[in-house]
This record gives sequence, C-alpha cells and structure tokens, in this order.
Amino acid sequence: MKKTLSAVLTASMILTLTACGGSSSQSAAPAASAAASEATSAFENLEPVELLVADSAAPSTAIVLFENSVAEKVAEKTGGKLTMDIHSGGELGGDADLIRQLQGGDIDALGCQIAPAVAFIPELAVFDLPMVFAKYDGDTIENVLNGSGEFRTAISKAYETNGLHLLGFLQNATYRLTSSSVDLPDLASYSGLQIRTMENSNHMAFWSAIGANPTPLAWAEVYFALQSGLIAAEENSADTIVNANLNEVQKYLACTNHILYCNQFSMNQNKWDELDPAYQAVLEEAIKEATAEIRAQLADIDINSKKDLEGKGMTVIEYPDSFFDEVLAIGAVKELYQKIDGETNGLGSVLQKELAE
Repeated sequence: MKKTLSAVLTASMILTLTACGGSSSQSAAPAASAAASEATSAFENLEPVELLVADSAAPSTAIVLFENSVAEKVAEKTGGKLTMDIHSGGELGGDADLIRQLQGGDIDALGCQIAPAVAFIPELAVFDLPMVFAKYDGDTIENVLNGSGEFRTAISKAYETNGLHLLGFLQNATYRLTSSSVDLPDLASYSGLQIRTMENSNHMAFWSAIGANPTPLAWAEVYFALQSGLIAAEENSADTIVNANLNEVQKYLACTNHILYCNQFSMNQNKWDELDPAYQAVLEEAIKEATAEIRAQLADIDINSKKDLEGKGMTVIEYPDSFFDEVLAIGAVKELYQKIDGETNGLGSVLQKELAE
C-alpha cells in the first residue's frame, strides 16, 4: 500500500520518541524551530522532487523502519521539497524484479537484504565470507561498511559499474544463527547435521566445509520439515525464528554468527546524478541519522528475540572466539575465502584488513 507523507511522519515520530526516551526540552524548541526554518530556506528555489522507493519487506522490518525514518527527515529538513513515496511489502515486485526496475530507472531507490543483490553486483558476494564479521562489534563493522575507507570506496564503484548508487548499509552486528533439534556445543557436533540453507553456493560450501549436510528448501516447507525430522536444523536471524515459531520444533539456538544480517539502500545512478547537490547532501545526512537510529533498534530486537526464544524453552549456545578461529582454520573454509576473494576482485582481503585495523 502506498504510504502517504503524513503516515511516514507519524511512524517516524514514534520511532524518534522511542529512541530518545520521549523527552524534550521546551526551552530548546524555539532554537530548533529557527534552525529548521533557516535550513528549509536553502531549498526554496529548488523544484520539488519525489523519490519512488520500494522494498519487499514486511512493515515492521528494519529496512522499512529505516526508509520511513529517512523520509521523515528529508521532508522536515527540506520543508517538504524532497519527499519519498514508499511502496513496501513487495507491492511493486520481489527483490530481483525491484533491482531490475531500479537499474532501469522505473523506481528511484530500493532497500533490500544483500543476498538478492549479489546476482546484480557480484562484488557483494564478499558478504558471503563465513564468520568474517563474527568477532567484531557493530561500531567496528559500521566504520568499515559506511566509512570512507578502501572497502567502501571499492564497493561503491561496483554499484556504479552496474548503474546504481550506494547510499548505505544497515546493520548492527546481528547475524544469521542456527536453530537445531540437537545440541551443538562444539565444531565436531556439526558433523552430519542436516541443515536447511538458502540456495546460495557459497553458503552451502561453508556448511559442507564444517561437515554439515546443507539442504536447500523453500521457506514455506521448513517448519514441517523440522517437525517431521526430515531436517534437523536451519539458519536465520533471531527475530525470524521467533516469528516462525521454530521454538515449537527446535530445542537449541546456536549463535554461529556465520552471516551478517545486513540491508543495503541504493538509488538509480542517473536519478542520483540528477538530484541537486543540496538534495544529495540532505539525503546523505538523513541516511546517516536514520542509520544510527535504527541500528539501536536492531540490537534491541536481536537481544529481545533471543530472550523470547529462551523463555519459550530453547537453549541459547554462545561460542567463544576460539570457536570461530577453529572454523576459519579449516582448509576448505580457507579455500572458500580464496574463491570469494578472487570473485570480488580482492574485496575479501580489503574487508578483513580494515576490520582488523
């Protein structure tokens, strides 16, 4: 359903109150109002612009909250001269179709997870490096993905090569985890584990490398496959596991942290180039502010989801850094790293170097 600007403003005001604890200073209001008035005057002579934004995500998911927040901020900062017409929930198509529309200029901007974008921007396969982010906190990852270093420069160029402009990544060190019907206390326990994965060759190669048996399966079939014992495990973010009620058919939640839960937000390159520099600047500013706002919520959602699953009877397994070191020392995992590094023009090496620094 098309979101009106008023709906976007209302949703984002709620988010802002939540993030700030709902408090405000009356004495600061006149100063804030004057600053807003001065800021919006900079856009008075510009033609109004409305950006058509799409995603395939559910209303309460991180990328939709993020888009709504950005929309509220750019409208406020420009006095309504720059607005966003957001179509969520796959209203305009699935991820792959939306990316094609973005490249063709039929939509202006898109928010989606990384996996579906790899087919269009091969360098994004760098996010398939298993456990590459597992030992780092959200701020460290943020500095690499949204900073001004070599990695961000290179991945931005990869977007441009494919007719797109990268606006930013949304993450906060939350990951895809493993839910299982059997205990997984150590690496050896993964031997022979029948686990449902996405149909991604790099993901499947990783599970095979640690001794598991990866089984691609349609998401709609997963619950019943777990219930019947056809498969023993699956991997997903904690909130997805909660929403799918997998605690009813799984006993353990193993924090394997093998793939970063991350969304990307991008624009059609020509549409970006056509924006007045003042609009470009305010959009980048709004994205930076919205990223900080929603990142905090991502962390809370992840923590609360794990607590919820534990409260429903699941045992949460946390691994020490030595577990990840042991996995990354496996010969087949090292070979997978080399393969992905080669396919991404060395971006894997750049990513690892910047994270470590």
